[in-house]
Formats: sequence, structure tokens, C-alpha cells
Amino acid sequence: MANNWNIPSWLEKEVRERDKVCVYCGCEFTSPKVSTKSSASWEHIINDAKIITRENISLCCRGCNASKGQKKLSEWLKTKYCLERNITPDTVAPIIKLAIRNGEQSMIEKESKKQKAYQVVAHNSGGCAPSA
Repeated sequence: MANNWNIPSWLEKEVRERDKVCVYCGCEFTSPKVSTKSSASWEHIINDAKIITRENISLCCRGCNASKGQKKLSEWLKTKYCLERNITPDTVAPIIKLAIRNGEQSMIEKESKKQKAYQVVAHNSGGCAPSA
């Protein structure tokens, strides 16, 4: 079963176990009642809601999520927000370093190829794709 963001429950559990603090600034998550800015929010590292993979889904604080918005990761890391908070490619969580290393565009291309392969399999099998 998926949540409101179509993240499967197994992936949500995996990401929650991996991302105990903000993947960008490293702040500890708080309850929204304590501070909305430091409460956890779901983040698509590559701004594409269709890419729901362990490499693209993470947890960050609402402050970082709001600042990043729809900016590309590489562009966002150069903003005043990041500079003021010492958020750099060296200080972010390993999952973000992986996205930087792999390059945002290559992640999008890989996901696009997966989607096309899935559609071909679905078409060739009479409309039913194989179960994962």
C-alpha cells in the first residue's frame, strides 16, 4: 500500500530507517508541533514525482524542502540558503552524494529507460506486466 505520495510502504520504511536526520542540513527532525521548519518531509531528489526509487526518495526538513522547491540539486546547492547553512556536496547525506555523483540527468535517463522497458513487457505480455 502506498501513502499520499505514492511511495510504497516497503520503500517508506526503508527510507525512514536510512534518513534519521535531514539529508541536506543534518538537523534532527522534530514534531511539527515543536517546529514546522525542522519537521520531516518527503523529498524527490530529482524533481520528478514519477521517479519513486530508493535513489530518489529521501527525508529532509521542511525548511530545506521549501528552499529547494523545484530547483535542480546542483543549482540549489549554490544558493544563498545553502551557503548560509554550509550545505555543500561534501556535507550532505550519502544518498545525496550518490545523486550528485551519478548526475541528476543520468538518473532521469535510467528511470525513463526502465519505464519504456516496463511498457514493452506489459505490451508483449498482453497488458499485464510481470510482478516485481
